[in-house]
Amino acid sequence: MKHIKWGFIGCGEVVEKKSGPAFSNIEGSEVVAVMCRTASRARAFASAHNIKRFYTDAQELIDDPEVNAIYVATPPSSHATYAIMAMHAGKPVYVEKPLAASYDDCARINRVSEQTGVPCYVAYYRRYLPYFQKVKELVNSGELGKIVNVQVRLSNPPRKFDAEKGTEQPWRIQPKISGGGYFYDMAPHQLDLLQELFGVIVDADGICSNMGGLYEAEDSVSACFRFENGLPGSGSWCFVGHESAKEDRIEIVGENGTLSFSVFDYKPISLISRMGESTISVVNPAYVQEPLVKCVVESLQGKGVCSCTSVSATPVNWVMDRILGKF
Repeated sequence: MKHIKWGFIGCGEVVEKKSGPAFSNIEGSEVVAVMCRTASRARAFASAHNIKRFYTDAQELIDDPEVNAIYVATPPSSHATYAIMAMHAGKPVYVEKPLAASYDDCARINRVSEQTGVPCYVAYYRRYLPYFQKVKELVNSGELGKIVNVQVRLSNPPRKFDAEKGTEQPWRIQPKISGGGYFYDMAPHQLDLLQELFGVIVDADGICSNMGGLYEAEDSVSACFRFENGLPGSGSWCFVGHESAKEDRIEIVGENGTLSFSVFDYKPISLISRMGESTISVVNPAYVQEPLVKCVVESLQGKGVCSCTSVSATPVNWVMDRILGKF
């Protein structure tokens, strides 16, 4: 496959701000069609981004003979359906994170990918960002000595529209659509990064509560987990805390020091070791998914290998479902 011609299923905020333009910035890649159930929105997006065609039906876009790869950028509850439709049509698929709204749906996607031989990639783009590549470099340098503990802390106050009555609440806090509230939306990036650094998490448990009562999904989650190498970790996620508790931090504790960094704010990386204390600032590209999209395109062109596949993404859903007590 020399020239990748993408069809987008979904054209929301993520596509507009994080991923969409990246597909056309990469040599040998272009967007030729977009789909949204609302015709006016699909038409407007296509017009704004010089995309040739728009659809209101996903199957019609997938069947478009000019489209040879699919980007699924819809809420998680429909990821498995659209990914499987694309793979049955013989078209590689790139799916937004998390891979699906449940571990079971991830397993379904993997089975179809194996049966059809059609690859499925997942948008865990932080693996490829310069900021997190620097984190990985520092961990692997040995400066911290043996890593003995990992701690994740994320706290945000409620968003103003979370408690609005008489209107449809955001899909991210509707478990049937998102898989499990803001935890299921934000924790995937943190957990994927940690598994990229330390290997697969093989044991996990959690306590989940709805403390604010603003919506159906859990809003406060505490968890403990263990990596395949025996390393223990813990996490705390709160989405109804006071502004003063706001935090975005992962701390890696070693025998010789600590490394801490943010996942969503990209604050300077903090390193404390025998060499002293330092902070490191790293600039990411304007469109944060571009390094990963480039890797996916090159993989489809036979120029390289992209490891961000549905198989590598599935353990994240397993961990989240264990923490939420889904099984």
